[in-house]
Amino acid sequence: MQVFHYPVPAEWPALQQRAAAGEARQVEERVRQIFDDVRQRGDEALRQYAAELDGATLTELRVSPDEIGSAVAQVPADLQTAIRQAHANLWKFHATQRAEEPRVETMPGVTCWRRSVPVQRVGLYIPGGSAPLFSTLLMLGVPARLAGCPEVVLTTPPQKDGSVNPVILFTAQLLGIQTIIKAGGAQAIAALAGGTDSVPAVDKIFGPGNRYVTAAKQLATQHGVAIDMPAGPSEVLVIADRTADPAFVAADLLSQAEHGPDSQVLLLTDSVELLPLVTAEVEHQLAELPRRDVAARALTESRAILLRTPEEMLFFSNQYAPEHLILAVSDPEALAAGVTSAGSVFLGHLTPEAAGDYASGTNHTLPTGGYARNYSGVSLDSFLKKITFQRITPEGLLHVGPVVETMAEAEGLHAHARAVTLRLESINN
Repeated sequence: MQVFHYPVPAEWPALQQRAAAGEARQVEERVRQIFDDVRQRGDEALRQYAAELDGATLTELRVSPDEIGSAVAQVPADLQTAIRQAHANLWKFHATQRAEEPRVETMPGVTCWRRSVPVQRVGLYIPGGSAPLFSTLLMLGVPARLAGCPEVVLTTPPQKDGSVNPVILFTAQLLGIQTIIKAGGAQAIAALAGGTDSVPAVDKIFGPGNRYVTAAKQLATQHGVAIDMPAGPSEVLVIADRTADPAFVAADLLSQAEHGPDSQVLLLTDSVELLPLVTAEVEHQLAELPRRDVAARALTESRAILLRTPEEMLFFSNQYAPEHLILAVSDPEALAAGVTSAGSVFLGHLTPEAAGDYASGTNHTLPTGGYARNYSGVSLDSFLKKITFQRITPEGLLHVGPVVETMAEAEGLHAHARAVTLRLESINN
């Protein structure tokens, strides 16, 4: 990790820079090419990308029921039990987000209300590759099912033998998802956005991914498809004081670094003594990781920064707006009260970010790249549309009508005013 001692605020923007920012233009251009290709060649393009990028030769893009059935038997019993428990915790937390909204009479005879309606067709993108994220499928599938989305399409990269990771298929079966497509990367997002012979077009796309997937999701919005949020490479920021355990902090940093070579981890501390202990512990634990090469590449763009006060650390963090924020301090509740920009916050020495990644109940699909300044993480509401309704009685129109007439005339919108005036005349006659 790069180490910095007491940088002045003018130097902070450079320290808050994400590594991938400088390559955005090249990534966007490549993604546009992929969208055009998938639009023109459909399934043929998806099969070609699977061969080139995933090393898989595919005849069928859709996973068959037989594939799902055989995959479930390959998942160890203890892992099945763990996934079922995580599913239960996620269901319990997200179910509390259901809310019946009351009808409101804003004036006598004027009633307004709002109803939640599920997004009709949703696409769930689940990263695969060297670390197939079946946990992400839980995070997206649970609220999709709670919301009642009628059509759920899952896309995930195939393995080299053309199969889908068995744990992903077990989790899909647990969630009742039957449309599963063997496609990954920007090409999967392009297929979900425009549809192909095998891939149904959807109304909204969910799921994290690398820079190409993030760029593809943003491009999909130009094709009339909504997305959950910009969710790119993983990141964590740890604020630690002298009470923090260096081994815990190092493990939290590495848990994000091992996601991928473009992940980013930051440590902020006001303890001169803690800083070298953590960096040494990172090196020690890194050597023992099976994915140490991936984590080591991520660490080259990661930083350990010594600041002077908790207030400075919090200010830096809010500017950076991390996907995950860990408060490894003596009084995390007090510090948490000042958090204004973060995807998800983990309080205290015994609350690892990994708990939120898997099974505590909160959602791990979170805004990255600084988008936590203006986006929330995925929730039940992400899969719902809020439609407003209103009904006005004769008494209500007598109350609200003159207000509308006056305002419409003041804006010069006379047809608006007439729509009310004619009804008022009808009532009076």
